[in-house]
Amino acid sequence: MVDKRQGYMPSHTMRELIRDNALLLPAISRFNIAFGFGDRTVRQICADNGVDTGTFLTVCNLLSGYEYDPLKVSLDSLMVYLKRAHSSFLDVTFPNIRHRLIEAINSSETGEVALLLMKFFDNYVVEVRNHMDHENNVIFRYVGALLENRIDEDFSIAAFSGNHSHMAAKLNELKDIFIYHYKQNENPRLSAALFDIIMCERDMMAHFDVENMLFIPAVENLESNLRSMLETAPVSADDDEADPSGPVSSLSEREKDIIRHIAHGKVNKEIADALCISVHTVATHRRNISSKLGIHTSAGLIIFAIINHLVDVNEVSPV
Repeated sequence: MVDKRQGYMPSHTMRELIRDNALLLPAISRFNIAFGFGDRTVRQICADNGVDTGTFLTVCNLLSGYEYDPLKVSLDSLMVYLKRAHSSFLDVTFPNIRHRLIEAINSSETGEVALLLMKFFDNYVVEVRNHMDHENNVIFRYVGALLENRIDEDFSIAAFSGNHSHMAAKLNELKDIFIYHYKQNENPRLSAALFDIIMCERDMMAHFDVENMLFIPAVENLESNLRSMLETAPVSADDDEADPSGPVSSLSEREKDIIRHIAHGKVNKEIADALCISVHTVATHRRNISSKLGIHTSAGLIIFAIINHLVDVNEVSPV
């Protein structure tokens, strides 16, 4: 049973999440989690699939209207989710809607108007594709550079967020035209197509919420941290060791090893293989590290590792 005040937790089974909100199924698939997970917990499923548990639960809680902690989001994991969402819309959802509309239109007697409506839909899909291609090829590439501790002084995520929209308005307009102005005798096929449009519109709005309420704030936070690090980073050539009384002293040697591997761009399974421990143990260490340092993102841990000389900046890889 899901406590509405706490939302979804790592100890919940995936079955409990779906029973609570079946509309989470697309989100689960966009994290590249295969179905057939039985009664296993969210923690187990995420660990086995190399998915960041905090990011997964934050997205699911947001989509279900529960409390969520944006600080638990891993940007690299969230970008994988967003890219797969783009592919889902462009390669599956829109072609299916188009197929349904063509089936409905072929049964009608108002061919000229129907063709105009199909053109309206096709033009909308082109707009969405251009928007998502821009995110994939420009915005995500920019964020990837930030995760490598490279910042573009001529660009910021604010330039993107200022013009960011959910792009569902035209889809809603198309739906309303069909419902209120398009007459045909064969309604069942058109009703099926309109239902798909309604669900797609809802999905687009949810996708916008993830970008607007999780992705953009996380990027803004990363930009701020990186600029602060570059402004305050020590430049003395003989400053070779971290302050022994600083936060590094609270870490065990194993936790330092975990941070080094994160800075080298390894995911939990790769870290587990390298250290000959279980993925669950790696996840436990990461939770302990976050608790000690108050840092919940891979990007933040990389910055911490560089500042405290756990790794050299030239060793850092994308995460």
